[in-house]
Amino acid sequence: MKSVLRAVLTSSLLASSVLLGGQAYAKTLVYCSEANPETFNPAIGTADSTMDAAAKTIFNRLVEFKPGTTEVGPALAESWEVSADGKIYTFHLRHGVKFQSNDHFAPSREFNADDVLYTFNRQGDASNPYHKLGGGAYEYFNALGMGTLIDKIDKVDDHTVRFTLTAANVTFLPGIALDYLSILSLEQTEKMVTAGTPELIDSEPVGTGPFVLQAYVPDSQIRYAANKDYWRGPPKIDTLVFAVTPEPTTRVERLKANECQVAAPPPPSAVADLRTDPDITVLDLKGQNIGILGFNVEHQPLGDVRVRMALAKAVDRKAIVDAVYAGAGTVAGSVVPPAQIGAVTDAGIDYDPDGAKTLLKEAGHESDLKISLWAMPVSRPYNPNAKRMAEMIQADWAKVGVKAEIVSFEWGEYLKRTAGGEQDAYLLGGSSDNGDPDNMLSYLLSCDGVKGGSNRSRWCDPAFEKLLQDGRVAADPKQRADIYARAQAILKVEVPVAPIAHSVVAIPIRKSVLNYVLDPFGRQNFAAVDMAE
Repeated sequence: MKSVLRAVLTSSLLASSVLLGGQAYAKTLVYCSEANPETFNPAIGTADSTMDAAAKTIFNRLVEFKPGTTEVGPALAESWEVSADGKIYTFHLRHGVKFQSNDHFAPSREFNADDVLYTFNRQGDASNPYHKLGGGAYEYFNALGMGTLIDKIDKVDDHTVRFTLTAANVTFLPGIALDYLSILSLEQTEKMVTAGTPELIDSEPVGTGPFVLQAYVPDSQIRYAANKDYWRGPPKIDTLVFAVTPEPTTRVERLKANECQVAAPPPPSAVADLRTDPDITVLDLKGQNIGILGFNVEHQPLGDVRVRMALAKAVDRKAIVDAVYAGAGTVAGSVVPPAQIGAVTDAGIDYDPDGAKTLLKEAGHESDLKISLWAMPVSRPYNPNAKRMAEMIQADWAKVGVKAEIVSFEWGEYLKRTAGGEQDAYLLGGSSDNGDPDNMLSYLLSCDGVKGGSNRSRWCDPAFEKLLQDGRVAADPKQRADIYARAQAILKVEVPVAPIAHSVVAIPIRKSVLNYVLDPFGRQNFAAVDMAE
């Protein structure tokens, strides 16, 4: 990288503009993030830490959600038309958009249709010459069925792209606003591959977004400079720093000390105290996430629905919510977040240890069941303390004769290994990417997700899959709500995952931060943020 970063700079250097001799020093904002990014290429990443550090800073999409809303608006595509049958989308691309440059690459042209085709075809076409770069695993693209949805993509001219779908689909437009479809530079890829350094595409990317990656030290920090050529206008802050701070209590300490001005979610127990701090504002995000306990049905005896149901019944979810979420969560009624269309409140598995023992006995595992329980190493909005949750589940299972070994890995490794199916039971979850129930259900539980790695339960049910397909086509909200209610009923019977909790996500910011807009999906976007002087 361009430079080696040391420890987080002191707050006096990182706060807003400092005047000396009448000259204003650059404005710097520090965000205390929760984890390293897996990569700087959103196409091959899945974690929020990746999307915050890459998609929202370095890149743009064809269309994007308007700040603070779930409404899709123009971005790299300034306008579009949809055919009468809903199958053809024609996008008119913005002129004059420049890609960034770095030590290894300087673009010779502006953004155009070739970059759009490359971004989509690299992920969806196994014969594309760049498909296998970065490991060739496109978890989001596969899980959300984008490959089967898009029939073909045509370049009409340098600034016009036409997508033809296999069927009308109401989720397509918000679907292409998702971070994993950030538009990459074809020219950078061509030049890096020719130079024999293809890894630089994912570690030193160039995009069209508001910030340019300058340096990255894992487990320490990521540094960005404002993109002075940004097509929406240069950001108000000159330097953006992600201070990687996995420990939630440390994030709180740094925020209070003004060593960072925005922080990833604090532990629920710290929120009340933060609200009393006169220099801090706490913003709340409700109803768009789910924390789950999942079961890998390919690992026996978890292929037996009786065993999965027994393990779900043995878990005291209310006790977990009380202990882990500390008033900032509710027992989940379903995998579908409560703010979304079709969400139900009766698809969770109630605590019933006696019923669990009966089912285990029927399945022939009255006292001999031993399984691994994988727990995330990081605090996530949908699960603020996976280690504590795993310990409580372990104790609950012990009461019904099940022995569980808790397993954990570094966050990127955890995601990689669980995507590969190494786990028996696992803790995970997610925050919605677009506010639509198809997003969460498809990513976590679709048949395409088994192949792509996002369906870590590796459960594929034809009836459930048919409902997902029906929900993508139906335009009437009442019809879609009914479809998703039936899908959730199947999940309650089959138990590939047990919904644990929905959380209220708290994002604390210092009052010196201006124009910060709470993202409805819990992501961080600093493009329009300013600092008070």
